[in-house]
Amino acid sequence: MDEEISIINKNTRNEQIKNFVFKNKKNIILLILIIIIFLISFFVFGEYKKNKKIQISDQYNSLIIEYSDKNKDLTKKGLIEIINKKDPTYSPLSLYFIIDNILIDEKSKINELFDTVINNSSLESEIKNLLIYKKALYNADYSKENELIEILNPIINSESIWKSHALFLLAEYFYSDGQNEKSKEFFNQIILLENANQELKIEAQKRLNRDLSE
Repeated sequence: MDEEISIINKNTRNEQIKNFVFKNKKNIILLILIIIIFLISFFVFGEYKKNKKIQISDQYNSLIIEYSDKNKDLTKKGLIEIINKKDPTYSPLSLYFIIDNILIDEKSKINELFDTVINNSSLESEIKNLLIYKKALYNADYSKENELIEILNPIINSESIWKSHALFLLAEYFYSDGQNEKSKEFFNQIILLENANQELKIEAQKRLNRDLSE
């Protein structure tokens, strides 16, 4: 008796499934098509990104290898093009090359390029913090203190590994400007910072003992 009931229940379930599939055949086919299209798009997009990365890499390497005093303008134009593509690897490298080789003299233009790279949301946080620090370093010799602090604030208000570097830059900036109390404040923050760069911590202590002791 139990076996007969089980068979009846099984047949009933099978019949319900068949009815459900028949009634919703169009929706099921549509769902399967959507899944297939999604999977194809996912893999196509992945290949597109991979190929785009290779193209940018080839473009960057070609520009660097062929660089000379005779083609500075061509190199500069190509590197700016890469920067505007906002690649997380080659955009920062392109900017560094422009700065190191002084391909652009206008500081305002360099700062615009820094902002283009820094505002790239695909950058890892510590790479972005390094770029912010390098921007501050680039501007340190001619910026006002409020401008320099504004640049470095995202690092100072974080737990970044570059925080001690930012604090050291500000401490040296104020020391060179004769603002010893402000300089001491930032040097002391480095001493107290748990994840501070050890070499910078030693240098900060030396500066406090040698030049800023009361």
